[in-house]
Amino acid sequence: MITVSNLSKKIGDVQALDNLSFSAHDGHITGLLGPNGAGKTTCLRTVFGLLAADEGHAEIDGIDVAKEPTKAKAQLGLFPDPFGLYERLSPREYISYFAELSGMSKTDAKQATANVIAQLKLEDIADRRCKGFSQGQRMKTALAQAIVHQPTNIILDEPTRGLDVMSTRLLRDILIELKKAGHCVLFSSHVMQEVAALCDQVIVMANGKVVATGSPEELCQQTGETSLEEAFIKLIGTDEGIAA
Repeated sequence: MITVSNLSKKIGDVQALDNLSFSAHDGHITGLLGPNGAGKTTCLRTVFGLLAADEGHAEIDGIDVAKEPTKAKAQLGLFPDPFGLYERLSPREYISYFAELSGMSKTDAKQATANVIAQLKLEDIADRRCKGFSQGQRMKTALAQAIVHQPTNIILDEPTRGLDVMSTRLLRDILIELKKAGHCVLFSSHVMQEVAALCDQVIVMANGKVVATGSPEELCQQTGETSLEEAFIKLIGTDEGIAA
């Protein structure tokens, strides 16, 4: 479970986060939905400990990220940009390297890597160099790195950005399986279809604040609209930054 309590963060002259609070629960997919500049990425970077909050705090399974960063990060998996893989490494080498970085011994990392390769059906490419991989192969390798240490919580920032249709669909299927296995999945997006298709809970953000919280259906009911896109426009008061 991920809990954000009264987070505030100023970057330069911009109030990126403004007293932001929400919870993302185990066995659920929670989406941060907002236009560009809403504070979604700043929020996720603060949760992962890449940025320090000016005020407030974030907890991972009850562990304060600022006070016990190493312990908190052990419960977190961060989905990286799949286009930023180390192309000279094979998926097995890449995944094992990050498993050891998470604190695993070499022996445990080797076994965990074999397990996640089987889980994501990467056996046919596990020992090929990543250079020349398709989008789908890159995405699965990046996701394997994020979950190799079996974190209870997984964070993704605009996860389908740059992916083709088939890779996007595959990623959605994998996230649903992780949800069914009891993981807490938190991701940011400004793509309506993505959020509507995946999320049990949507946190609507604008100007660093929470505007509304609920399932896609509940947000439609709250606004009297029939589509999440129209509900979103009504909630934030503008159609700027909307992506179809």
